[in-house]
Amino acid sequence: MDLALEWTEAFAASALVVLEIFLVSLILTVLIGLAGAAAKLSNSRLLRWLAAAYTTVFRGTPEILILLIVYFGSALTLTAFGRWLDPEVQFLDIPPFWAGSLALGLIVGAYATETFRGAFLGVSPGQVEAGRALGLGTWQIFFWIRLPQMWRLALPTFGNHMLSLMKDTALISVIGLEEIMYTAKIATSVTSEPFVMYAMVGVVYLGFTNLISLAVALLERRAARPLRGRA
Repeated sequence: MDLALEWTEAFAASALVVLEIFLVSLILTVLIGLAGAAAKLSNSRLLRWLAAAYTTVFRGTPEILILLIVYFGSALTLTAFGRWLDPEVQFLDIPPFWAGSLALGLIVGAYATETFRGAFLGVSPGQVEAGRALGLGTWQIFFWIRLPQMWRLALPTFGNHMLSLMKDTALISVIGLEEIMYTAKIATSVTSEPFVMYAMVGVVYLGFTNLISLAVALLERRAARPLRGRA
């Protein structure tokens, strides 16, 4: 118990880093998922092929491998570009926070792409036609009719994606980001008490995932209000 109290401040600071990674990755996940779903539903064969290739690669490749490729691949690309601009450049890279957030956004975004695609297909075509009959433009139909109904249909599955995203933040310690798993590793080397330190990590992640589950349940209840009103 005394060991846990001694490391409370360090774990709290690193838990905040985990939360920041989650929020940035969540924004990227939503944006990438919407873009991927739009590409899969587009009339362009090229866009559909690119979206299919993206989801196939990122859903079929181990997550930690994608994380490492994004981190080291971005460093190689930036360094090459920097040397092209200035031959004296030695090394450039993306900070682990942003590289990790991008990698997680791409990974979970591949699953969100399929979730959003299926949800968009679940919106009644009659609703869209009614919007057109009222004189609404394409973007008005998207934001006022398709997006709200899509979100209601996608929310249960997307809630699972959010839980996966939160748990996947534990992977980012492998590229040197000082988040909670990294802190637990350092604490274990100092105290020789791996069970206590990693148990603290488990408590933090359980707290975060329970909060996400509660938020999703509240959002689902809010999204179902119009349906209860019709009944």
